[in-house]
Amino acid sequence: MSLNLEDYVASVRDFPIPGILFRDVTPILTDPAAYKECTRLLADYARSVNADLIIGPESRGFIFGCPVALELGVGFAPVRKPGKLPRETISCKYDLEYGSNEIEMHKDAVKPGQRVVIIDDLLATGGTAKAAAKMVEELGGVVAGFGFVIELYGNGMEGRKMLEGYDVYNILKLSDQ
Repeated sequence: MSLNLEDYVASVRDFPIPGILFRDVTPILTDPAAYKECTRLLADYARSVNADLIIGPESRGFIFGCPVALELGVGFAPVRKPGKLPRETISCKYDLEYGSNEIEMHKDAVKPGQRVVIIDDLLATGGTAKAAAKMVEELGGVVAGFGFVIELYGNGMEGRKMLEGYDVYNILKLSDQ
């Protein structure tokens, strides 16, 4: 029996603002088989690009990235909103589909030459992912690739274009409408 992960994605209209169709991955998390399958697929991808470290932006990047890191036997480094990390950080500002934001990571999170895979739940405009990649590269790491549960396509959803030149993997590809 094959598991259709799209069946575990809820679509919520007008969240967080009017006009946005929010693709909610939390139903995946409430089903052990679906969560395990997502972890397996993302881990297989990260293994295929020889990841030394997994990075995940808060908060869903933590939820999907941590089990991938454990599966591979590599470390995990969090990417957080400003002011959430206790030691010296670097930061990067970016735009997203309904505003702008900034993220930070510890300056010692990535070692020079480390092959890093950035894991998150969703690729939309690509702003968060590109900002994380910039910080990895600033610290001397190599972005081996990006792994997403969902890649959105449609009006203004050009995340893959934003990440041009990088290896990008997604489990599902869904419309933003």
